[in-house]
Amino acid sequence: MSASIAQSKGKITTHVLQRMKENNEKIAMLTAYDYSMAQLLDRAGVEVILVGDSAANVMAGHKTTLPITLDQMIYHATSVVRGVEKALVIVDLPFGTYQGNSKEALHSAIRIMKESGADAVKLEGGKEIIESIDRILSAGIPILGHLGLTPQSINKFGTYTVRATEENEAKQLISDAVLLEECGCFGILLEKIPANLAKQVTRKMKVPVIGIGAGGDVDGQVLVLHDMLGITQQFSPRFLRRYHDLSFEITSAVKQYISDIKSHDFPNAKEQY
Repeated sequence: MSASIAQSKGKITTHVLQRMKENNEKIAMLTAYDYSMAQLLDRAGVEVILVGDSAANVMAGHKTTLPITLDQMIYHATSVVRGVEKALVIVDLPFGTYQGNSKEALHSAIRIMKESGADAVKLEGGKEIIESIDRILSAGIPILGHLGLTPQSINKFGTYTVRATEENEAKQLISDAVLLEECGCFGILLEKIPANLAKQVTRKMKVPVIGIGAGGDVDGQVLVLHDMLGITQQFSPRFLRRYHDLSFEITSAVKQYISDIKSHDFPNAKEQY
């Protein structure tokens, strides 16, 4: 393999991601919602940071992603952008800001780009939102498409189970992926679909394909930061690998802090003026 494209100097752009796919260099992507975490991810070398509407779950405690607003997404995105020097920052358009009204979709996307300084937006759906995608792209705003399990449609599907296991839905997903690429999306995210289908789509696409629960033959992977660090514990799908147990670490540290206060150990003589 040739030298790493991602490790070269300069900002990661959609063009860099395209070159990474062509170079068979895997793309690492994680979510972030605040300045401090974004700084850590950027310094660690993550190529793409997604300001996901999963903030509704892990930051605000909602059961679905539906309640988060455009203003709240812009707040999180602005915080993340301040902490990033190199990574490409993508922001989810939240539920209700692009479905069924392409003019509102464009207005929402423009607000995110102007007010947060992010690099791109992400939309869930295929042919049913193509008018919104066309209008946003016409303004020069890069789009990452999102197919498969689309959490904003949870009330339609009624479950978070694996999508596109039946032939008709699999064919529609492939058709939607081709449509998104033809429209000009710089990449596609595939969530919770059979690995063989994701492999088929990835080979068919010229643009990068990112997976979450879509097997290992896609061009890159994304996980929710709070899940992979073990901050959240109630969410344990098959595709999630926990790289740490920060829930235990943080709880233990806080308990020790409380104990040190109660025992008059904190602050000690060296920790006061």
